[in-house]
Order: sequence, then structure tokens, then C-alpha cells
Amino acid sequence: MASKRSDHRLQDLEAVAGNGLINRRALLGRGALFAGAIGTGVGTSPTGAAAEPLAVDSWSLGPGNVIPAYGVPAKYEDKVVRTLTNPAGNPGGQNARTPHHLLNGTITPNGLHFVIARAGFPDIDPAKHRLVIHGLVKRPLVFTLDTLARYPMVSRITFVECGGNSGPLFRKEPVQANVQAIHGLVSCAEWTGGRLSTLLDETGIDPKAKWFIAEGTDGANMNRSIPLAKALDDAMIALYQNGERIAPSNGYPMRLLVPGYEGNMNVKWLHRIKLLESPIMAINETKQYTILRPDGKAWQFYFPQEVKSFITHPSPGLTLKGPGFYEISGLAYSGNGRIAKVMVSADGGKSYAQAALQEPVLSKALTRFRMPWRWDGQPVVLQSRAWDEAGNVQPTRAEFLADRGEPKSNPPVTAFPMEHMNAISSWGIDSTGETKHVYV
Repeated sequence: MASKRSDHRLQDLEAVAGNGLINRRALLGRGALFAGAIGTGVGTSPTGAAAEPLAVDSWSLGPGNVIPAYGVPAKYEDKVVRTLTNPAGNPGGQNARTPHHLLNGTITPNGLHFVIARAGFPDIDPAKHRLVIHGLVKRPLVFTLDTLARYPMVSRITFVECGGNSGPLFRKEPVQANVQAIHGLVSCAEWTGGRLSTLLDETGIDPKAKWFIAEGTDGANMNRSIPLAKALDDAMIALYQNGERIAPSNGYPMRLLVPGYEGNMNVKWLHRIKLLESPIMAINETKQYTILRPDGKAWQFYFPQEVKSFITHPSPGLTLKGPGFYEISGLAYSGNGRIAKVMVSADGGKSYAQAALQEPVLSKALTRFRMPWRWDGQPVVLQSRAWDEAGNVQPTRAEFLADRGEPKSNPPVTAFPMEHMNAISSWGIDSTGETKHVYV
């Protein structure tokens, strides 16, 4: 009887696209069908409860460990760490990438949030730190951390992404690296702090002001010009990250948060905001973070991160354990608002099926998508493609290169050869279950 019930469940799982993609309804309210089918797989199926008596494990025979004052991950999760470009801390930049292939959900733990630090992170005494707001204002003011804590606070979940994230997709040949190396410069957190617009109300805005410069107090004195309209919209002086004070490498004791804008504009270790009539044309908005197009023109002051998605499970470095039922899962996001839909392909883009979006689907935040899949053991190519609520669609790699120009070299994986790279990623899976980065 059990075999007949499993066969019936298998027949009820409707194929909706090539190479075994299953209707997402198998996850939306019909999870029992998918769960039943998983039990018929190879190698990873649950075992019968009556097969043998339940063992008494060693860890249940005595007292457990002492609870630490600050919790840390289990010792068995020691591989779930960021990759570092400068682990020795030599003079110069230090970057850390998020291991999305080893995570799930949408919130990035503070200790795994990506970092770009051009001169390491400063050791700031919060009691001595100050934020000054000046320039084209009626009353220049200086704020301490205690002063800022007296203002009304808000929380929002939003992603931050380096403008150079996914740059390896611009190489001539597909780099053989995992999701962490290719897409690890984006993370998502709940940020809490005061609205920048509230502080600007305190200072009073000169009508001539149209821009503001945000400057950090790190060794590189990172600074960017930002339209004043963003300050009056959803910009925030963030003091907390996922409920605790911001991590030192992510801006302690305060950072600017400009949801949806490229990462460098979310200035860390913030200590100065100056209102201006026009941008200052700093190196970070002229030589850097400016996109040179093949027609000789340049994109400058293009701020929102474009709609994007990538599959995290399965992905390069994660080998499938034989044919059977799996869940394809990944992340989608857009600097222009909410994700509207994500389509998944298992045949390199020849056919697509719509994935289920995990609630809540928030504006300018990571959204987890999921797609049930029956793999028959044959070679496949997995892709995801996202749309946002503004109607923007993630381009294919060919479409992206037609607009931005073909790659001329193979820069290091750790370099940022292309800003705003949001092309579709392709993961090829061979008959052994090994997954690699491929171009199609």
C-alpha cells in the first residue's frame, strides 16, 4: 500500500517545464505531495522507524556544555565562514564574502555579512564619536550617539550590495568558483536607527541644497555624493544590525543606509553629512563607480542596484547525492522595489517555470525563491530570472554584454571588473551530480 500511495503522489506532481521542474503548488499548500515523493529518492530517503531501536546517543548520557555569555555557532558549522581577500591584514583593502551556498532564509547573520573595507575597520570609541550635519542648512548641528538614541527609531529589512558584486560573470570564460566567490558581496539585515529626514528637519534645509555628501571616519575617508531626495525618502542613520549594535566591520557605531543604492553609498563609520548644491565629483563617483559603455559614453550617478537573482542550492561546490527530488532555492532582489516573480529553468533557458516566493516579500530586500525539482540523473543547466514590481527584468548574459561590451580580459575573481553586473547565472550539473559555473 505504501508503494501505491507513493506512486500516486508522484503522478500528482505536475511537470511544468523541461528536465523535471515541478509546479510550485507542490510547495504552496501541497507540501505533503512533495514530501511523499522525496521519500522515494535515492540515498537520502528517511528510514523506517521500525527498522531498528533508537540508539541512546552519548550526548544524552550526561550534563551538557555551559551556556556562554554570547552565543556562537555549533563547532560542526566551522566551515560556514566568510572568505577573506586579505586574511593577514596587510596594508590596503580587506574584503569578506558571504557564504550564501551554506545559508538559507533571507537574513544574513552579522558575523557573515559581507565587508568592503579599504583600510580595515577603525576602532571607534562610541563615547567620543560625533556626527556633524552642516553645509546648506540653517542650523549646523553635532550629534552624539546618546543624542541620536533620543530620536524616534525605525527598523527596516534591506539588502546592501557592493557595486562590483558578481563581477566574475564578466570574465571571458566561466570562473570555476562557488556562489560565495561570485555573488558573495551582497547581504541582508534588519537595520534600526533614525530617519535622516528627521535630523535634517532639526538642522533646517536651505532651499538651494539638492545633494549631500556622506563621509566616513575610516582611514580611507570614504565619501559619496547622494541626491538630497534620497535623504528625504528612506535614508537612515543605522545604529543596530539584526537587533544588536552594528558590527565594527560594518560601520560601528553608525552608518548611513540608503536602501537599494549601491553599497559604497551606504557609508560606514559615518561622521559627516554636508548639504550641497551639486555633487563634489569625488574619485568614488568619477574614476570609480562609473560605467564606461562600448560607445564611449559613461553611466555616472546611476545608483539603484538592478533586479537580480541567483540559485544557491544546488550551486557550484554542492554535489547532488543521486537522482531524485530536490528543492531548487535561491535569492532575488531589486533596488527598485519588491520582487514580482522569479522563473527557474533546468534546460539552460529553453523553458521556464515560476518559482514560489517565500513570504514576506519586502521592498529592496532579499527574497527567497523555491522550486520543486525531480532530477533524473541526466546533465542539466539551472538558471533563475527575476522581475521586479517596476517591470524590470534580469537580463541574460548575452543581453548584458550587448549593452555593456564584451570582456577583454580575465581579471582576478577578487577584482571588480564590472559594476552593476546583474546577468543570469548558469549552473551546469553533470551525471555525477557535480555542479559547475557555465555559460550558455
